[in-house]
Amino acid sequence: MAVDDSDNPKNDAQGRIVPAHVAVIMDGNGRWAKSRALPRHAGHRAGVKSVRQIVELAAKRGVSCLTLFAFSSENWRRPAEEVSRLMGLFLEALQREVNDLHRNNVRVEFIGSRDQLQADLLKKILAAEEKTKDNDGLRLMVAVAYGGRWDIVNAAKSLATKALDGKISVDDLDDELFATELALHELPDPDLLIRTGGEQRISNFLLWNLAYAELWFSECLWPDFGEKQFDEALAFFASRQRRYGFTGDQVA
Repeated sequence: MAVDDSDNPKNDAQGRIVPAHVAVIMDGNGRWAKSRALPRHAGHRAGVKSVRQIVELAAKRGVSCLTLFAFSSENWRRPAEEVSRLMGLFLEALQREVNDLHRNNVRVEFIGSRDQLQADLLKKILAAEEKTKDNDGLRLMVAVAYGGRWDIVNAAKSLATKALDGKISVDDLDDELFATELALHELPDPDLLIRTGGEQRISNFLLWNLAYAELWFSECLWPDFGEKQFDEALAFFASRQRRYGFTGDQVA
């Protein structure tokens, strides 16, 4: 999609380029808890503290958009008790954090299959989005019941319906039009993907949008992820030459 200059990476005070949009796969909560002989839900609760810190750091470092992978479409396969505790934790975190986010000018939005969520959680999601909709600071996207394949299929269905209704022609379809139907259609694609927990895969997250993202994998488990690791990821990004199909000499 076309974006204006405000959606492009900027330089920080030291002249290093800062990604406009950072996406994060927050992995390792369960292993963090297991290593401490704690139940898995204790790891998820500890991970909320890291979320709070990274949101604050992203705003301070000049990141415009932050997308967090909180619960995937595949996570419904986990034990029912763990899923129930996670949904309860989302609800609790929303109730506790939304006022602080609003005071700090953060706009909160959620992407994912909302029809799978419980009514009380969906109500809080809608209230948080409404409360913060006019904020123009950091844009915080939270992916809940989200999957990259789900996102692409939904976009294809929407475009197919528009074609059948005569609103668009098949010949109109291109990358830019397709992107307007995706969950992140109002945002620039992520410049940087961070994944914690040691795994090196994107796990069905933002499959379309991550096409040209720089990928940074950390062995650090999510509850231990903080300022040091976040700044390491930003430094990695600043060191990369992003070519988008051009040669290195062309970009230079």
